[in-house]
Amino acid sequence: MGKKTHNVKNNLLSTPEKRILWLSKTCEGSLHDKKICDNQPIHFPAGITLWQDTGFLGHNPTNVTVMMPTKKPKGKELSDEQKENNRSISSYRVLVEHAIGGVKRCRIVKDRFRCHKFGFDDLVMELACGLHNLRITLNNSAI
Repeated sequence: MGKKTHNVKNNLLSTPEKRILWLSKTCEGSLHDKKICDNQPIHFPAGITLWQDTGFLGHNPTNVTVMMPTKKPKGKELSDEQKENNRSISSYRVLVEHAIGGVKRCRIVKDRFRCHKFGFDDLVMELACGLHNLRITLNNSAI
């Protein structure tokens, strides 16, 4: 048996064009996503739509329209309208997942990270997000 890894994670905000706008500080992998949001609050411009997954249940910033899929109740089924709503929300959410995949092209952020210098994990993630945004910019300007 190998050693257990100490996982870390970040929250991020992305546009539908897959550009990363905001990155949280690196936290322990055991910390819940909503708790990261509560510890590192972000102020959104009024009138935007925030597409979030069910890991942020109860996170409702002011002056923002929150779009979140409906969870299936225990022992019951979702209505056809709720299923269609979840499908439309997931079509936006998948773009965020693609942005996360674009960041993880830098393998250092997805493989075992063994450098334990203070703040180095934050720096590596910021650089990976910056490189991802540069790729997005260069791909869009080539059109």
